[in-house]
Amino acid sequence: MITEHHKDDAALFLGDALENLSGLATGSVDCIITSPPYLGLRDYGVEGQIGLEESLDDYLDNLTAVFMEAHRVLADDGTFWLNIGDTYGRGSRPLAQPAQTFEKSRNKEKRPQDGRSLRLRNKSLIGIPWKIAFALQDRGWLLRSEIIWHKPNPTPEAIKDRVTRSHETIFMFSKQERYHFDVDAIKEAGVDGETLVRRKDVWTIPTRSYKEAHFATFPEALIEPMVRSGCKPDGVVLDPFSGSGTTGAVALREGRKYIGIELNPEYMEIQRRRLDFPEPTIYLFDASYGQSGQPAST
Repeated sequence: MITEHHKDDAALFLGDALENLSGLATGSVDCIITSPPYLGLRDYGVEGQIGLEESLDDYLDNLTAVFMEAHRVLADDGTFWLNIGDTYGRGSRPLAQPAQTFEKSRNKEKRPQDGRSLRLRNKSLIGIPWKIAFALQDRGWLLRSEIIWHKPNPTPEAIKDRVTRSHETIFMFSKQERYHFDVDAIKEAGVDGETLVRRKDVWTIPTRSYKEAHFATFPEALIEPMVRSGCKPDGVVLDPFSGSGTTGAVALREGRKYIGIELNPEYMEIQRRRLDFPEPTIYLFDASYGQSGQPAST
């Protein structure tokens, strides 16, 4: 397991999410915030990567395995925030098409193959977020909230036989019935524009790009309420699919510690620069890392 580990308040792990999670100590993080690869959207250039599975079932199984290992790593009073987009069935054509983009395939050779065995009719919205949520619920996660991320600036769509999609789903899970949640930290303005009220479950936040990233990124404003409400002031935030490091940037700015795991070396380099890590020094960690916190010499 290869990682870059440079700062007292953050650690970056380069490699597979499940493998790196297995090296972290049980109950060692206080909050998990992530957006995993969407089905059939992007090739990370690594064999066996999540998102390019041959079937929807394989995709769901692989994500479930990652998030059940994350369940072990999360503290008993922690929270888990999951953002995931939906896709459309394409009949005998490639299975997945990102729901937030054009239904005309842009990368057919990378997309999972025939979806007929799943009994998905062409053009049918698959319901991936809820399929994942139910799978995790069945395995012991407590599903506490469904949050709608409303995008006032959605990606234009060429399709003309349905309305334009302008939202994604965020689920908040916990391990126990009682957990850390600071409701006062994320109050919002009421209808009078002045009185602060409890935050509701529809968040209107524009999408924003990060200048170095050529792929979709979280807007920082989306992450802020998750960190402020769902992580203790001195806690540790984990993102097992960390991409360009948006979760880490917000966590560190909000005074939390951060662990990021990323499969793609190019994305890790973007994250390293964004979080102002020194030039990378590569360490080899064994499975005892989460217990000892000490790197083995290379």
